[in-house]
Amino acid sequence: MADKPLLFIDIDGVISLFSFALDARPPGRFVTIEGMPHFLSASAGENLLELAKCFEPVWCSGWEERAEEHLPHLLGLPGGWPHLSFDRSPGRANAHWKLGAIDAHAGHRPLAWVDDAFNQACWDWAAARPAATRLVATEPAVGLGGEQVQRLTRWARELACL
Repeated sequence: MADKPLLFIDIDGVISLFSFALDARPPGRFVTIEGMPHFLSASAGENLLELAKCFEPVWCSGWEERAEEHLPHLLGLPGGWPHLSFDRSPGRANAHWKLGAIDAHAGHRPLAWVDDAFNQACWDWAAARPAATRLVATEPAVGLGGEQVQRLTRWARELACL
């Protein structure tokens, strides 16, 4: 799979939606995971399966190993995706807490990262990476949508042609 770019996937605000009005709830369903309610996007599983055709998926969430424990059967995913573990103290002023783990896992490989909480350090890091890097910001009430999936798929295919 090393020929595919990596896809780092956050969960809250990407797959597990929040901040929507209850009377304007997006398509999806409530589930309880380890005693916590989550509203899973109806299209999350299908979108991730589509992206897995062009990317090597990696869970990139504070859920860490719990992502793989719970989400494959809830979303109809094959399972076996790795997860990142994080040092919550990045050690650099204004650095995002996920950057160190992403760097360590990705090395010099191309990557896309889908998250709802990028800060300026993320954008600066992405611009400075020598490998192709794409950040995809989501709205927590909407999550990862079909248009974003199409853009990511096109980007991965373009990389394969370079």
